[in-house]
Amino acid sequence: MRTRTAALAVAAGAALLAPVCLPATAYPQESEPGGKPARLNGSSVSAAVQEGSVSAAALLAKTGACAQVSRGKCRTDDGARANIPVCGKRGAVFWKADMDIDCDGRPGRACNRRTDPLFLDATAFQESNGRQLSAERLPYVVVPGPSRRWSHAKHGITGGSVAAVIYQGKVLYAVVGDTGPTELIGEASYAAAKSLGISPDPRSGGTAAGVTYIVFNGPKASPIENHRAAVTRGDALARQFLRQN
Repeated sequence: MRTRTAALAVAAGAALLAPVCLPATAYPQESEPGGKPARLNGSSVSAAVQEGSVSAAALLAKTGACAQVSRGKCRTDDGARANIPVCGKRGAVFWKADMDIDCDGRPGRACNRRTDPLFLDATAFQESNGRQLSAERLPYVVVPGPSRRWSHAKHGITGGSVAAVIYQGKVLYAVVGDTGPTELIGEASYAAAKSLGISPDPRSGGTAAGVTYIVFNGPKASPIENHRAAVTRGDALARQFLRQN
């Protein structure tokens, strides 16, 4: 799995200066009595999902060829070959990589300094009330910090932009919630991994390959912390993506 570098700490420090989103509803309960899984606005984090009306097969069919928009290629992990391009199509960028586990943000039972030696209590983007995002409860993806290699902002991607995350025939809609080292790609929150049936353990979880990330540059999910808003917005953007490409 990925070893975070000093670049990630710098990115997290810069997160404190990130703009706050519009007012919104709060998260549901972080965890339920008896150790039951946390819930995402009515749906269990632990359930394998197929969200929205667009199938994984339909989305993957549009990502078979890569028109590279990054100046170079990214690594999935420290020390790995730089062989992951960021690709572009109308309405979105995408990449195919692994999934490492981001447990950063507001601490909880599953994500804290005891469970994750690399834990940082900040995310690059915040909730509508200014609090840090909760990796335990909100499905979000991590994008590389801006660099000469690739800058997400120059492609219309920012906090709250919606991503379709595809794994083993399942589609999960998530928001862009954090940034990481500029040369690394392929990371998502504890909640995102668990929803897709991937081990979310920040020490040993994740998966080595087989994840496709499609990040739409259309309207964002608002508020960023409302997963249902991400699903609604993501489903509409996915249908538009199919029509345009």
